[in-house]
Amino acid sequence: MPRPRIDRLSAVLALPLLAAPALSAFGLRPNRIAQPQALGWAEAFGAPTAAALAAGTLLLVVALLLLRRPGLRMLLLAAALAGLILMLGRGAAILLEQAAPAARVSPGLGFWLAAGVLVLLLVDAFARMQPGPAPRAALLAATLAAVAALLGSGVLADLSVAAEFRLRAAAFHKATADHLVLAFGSFLAALAVGLPAGLAIQRHRALRAPVLNLLTLIQTIPSIALFGMLIVPLAWIAAHVPAAAEAGIRGIGMAPALVALFLYSLLPIVANTVAGVDAVPPAVAEAAAGMGMTGAQRLRMVELPLALPVILAAARIVLVQNIGLATVGALIGSGGYGTFIFQGIGQTATDLILLGVLPTVALAFLTSAVLDLVIASFRMQPP
Repeated sequence: MPRPRIDRLSAVLALPLLAAPALSAFGLRPNRIAQPQALGWAEAFGAPTAAALAAGTLLLVVALLLLRRPGLRMLLLAAALAGLILMLGRGAAILLEQAAPAARVSPGLGFWLAAGVLVLLLVDAFARMQPGPAPRAALLAATLAAVAALLGSGVLADLSVAAEFRLRAAAFHKATADHLVLAFGSFLAALAVGLPAGLAIQRHRALRAPVLNLLTLIQTIPSIALFGMLIVPLAWIAAHVPAAAEAGIRGIGMAPALVALFLYSLLPIVANTVAGVDAVPPAVAEAAAGMGMTGAQRLRMVELPLALPVILAAARIVLVQNIGLATVGALIGSGGYGTFIFQGIGQTATDLILLGVLPTVALAFLTSAVLDLVIASFRMQPP
């Protein structure tokens, strides 16, 4: 009788997943800046429920070790993650019923460990499925619908980060708009400049090394240093060019952050444009020329369509990079989610930090998933 094959990744992650129920599930604070008291599932739900959760975790690990079909693994993991989040919200409500009015409940180490392992296993199961564009789109839509339903249900309303959101809802919406302008505005500007520049240096090879070396040099400058370097020239422009000042250009604020993110975005776009056009098979270009196409027609109808997946890969890199780097711009007054992160650090308020971190991570994941879907769609198209 053949022995069952054990899933290796599940075996590696089994120990932290089994340890999670024994660690703190909640952190109860008397106020938003006090040190949390670590509490387990038993303090919120009682010992029998905590024991059932530990037994359920053991059964989940055994199932993951033996279950090989990625679709079934995804369903099992998604159900486990949803149940974990629902228990977190309900447990927070129970703990707050017995606490002072100013008390806050945040997720504990055990929750973060279990949630992190489940997400890793979900991503692995998704990768093993190797879904096409249509199943990817359906999974993405289902995930967004589930998240929207969860947030709209109010089941997480008693968590500390939700309390911070309620106190700063207007500021959060403004920060969201600022963050989108910083990340996507700088990307669009870099695309408008980088795509023609990449095509130019692909045609004129003598320019390739100097341009790419310059952009590589810019990429090596730390973000906070580049933000600081731009303050003086932009402040000078604002002081001596009235039209620039009226347009909102000044030494601090959104302008230096936009310029810095624009500069960081150029290298991936330019380099991938060159690589994408270089990868077009010479036989294809020769066939297009043999059909009487001009250089502009070959570029528009042959080379750019074939290079588009590589260029879109650069767009994915740039957008995810910009979403992360935009948080640093809050140090010079650019706004965005980084405002909450640095305010939380200054106030030693972990919940306020999470109010900036969680949407930043979610936006980066969503952007990456959407662009991966677009890239897969283009690669599936027949030549």
